Amino acid sequence: MQDAHTGDWVWESQLPARLLGSLQELNLRFLGLRAGPGGEFGGQAAPLSPAQRLAVAGCPYALFDLKFQDDGHWCPRLQNAAPWRVADAAMGEPEAVEFVHLALFFAWHVASTAKLAAQLILGMNEATALAFRRITVDRLPQLAASETPNLGARWSDCAAYWNALARAAARPDPAGLRRVQLFGVQLAAAARLPAGPTGRAAAAMTPVAKDPSRK
Repeated sequence: MQDAHTGDWVWESQLPARLLGSLQELNLRFLGLRAGPGGEFGGQAAPLSPAQRLAVAGCPYALFDLKFQDDGHWCPRLQNAAPWRVADAAMGEPEAVEFVHLALFFAWHVASTAKLAAQLILGMNEATALAFRRITVDRLPQLAASETPNLGARWSDCAAYWNALARAAARPDPAGLRRVQLFGVQLAAAARLPAGPTGRAAAAMTPVAKDPSRK
């Protein structure tokens, strides 16, 4: 685990404290939206106390996702200055639309002002970060209206990570929770690697299935 601790320290040391604070608030809002029985958090967050949810939200990366890693999704939307059609109006609950508006403002701010933070926190590729930097804040409400259906949990296909995160938060063991959060850093790093014949990305995710909250 020494390498994971070192990597996490380097990761967080590159992120301004004010960004981490805003990120924690967004993660906490997202957990409130998606903690129910049908949400990506598997329903396990529902019994967690407010303090336990706050601890989960303290990950040094976003727990939510809006396809930030997909240049093919974002670059055409951000480069096209044409007004959105009526058919692109907001879909979903008002709370989700409000969250997406805040998340996109955060993404725009991070991409515009903090070097590498968009890649570290949100998993953005450089092309998408550059496209965000080129738009003005006035574009964000239109984007929020059309992107709300794309809101989801980060690594939603990795149930082992989310289940371990919920179990670790429910225990009186901050160190165990931190270990799970460290594996999230590894997941974020693995997602940026090409999945070649050696299966490096898949290999990086394997330890999560062993419940990293346990020593």
